[in-house]
Amino acid sequence: MDCEFVMQIQIKRVYDAPSTTDGHRVLVDRLWPRGLTKKDAAIDVWAKELAPSAELRKWFAHKDERFGEFTRRYDLELDSLTAEIDKLLSSARSGKLSLLYGARNTTSNHAVVLRDWIERHSKDN
Repeated sequence: MDCEFVMQIQIKRVYDAPSTTDGHRVLVDRLWPRGLTKKDAAIDVWAKELAPSAELRKWFAHKDERFGEFTRRYDLELDSLTAEIDKLLSSARSGKLSLLYGARNTTSNHAVVLRDWIERHSKDN
């Protein structure tokens, strides 16, 4: 993974109001969030390809007891998406990136796993 600068990555519910401190706003859900217009979402990019596969998402079903195994499986999926992640990181020129998700659980969701994966692999370079 090629990350030439230090990037600030935050995760945020897409339903939360956009902020001037968000930087590059990227929706990382495979499905569009219910009840939200594109204008209200104020996203820069919809990176569906970075979301967990439909099969993994359905298996996880946002059950906390499955989060550890979900993380392991999603990490494997992310390992095959390095080109897409590099493209995402290079598009966030401001150095700030907000990964947006729709899940209600703010601590056990795929955006947390994606952020952690990016940070772990950025340190490898």
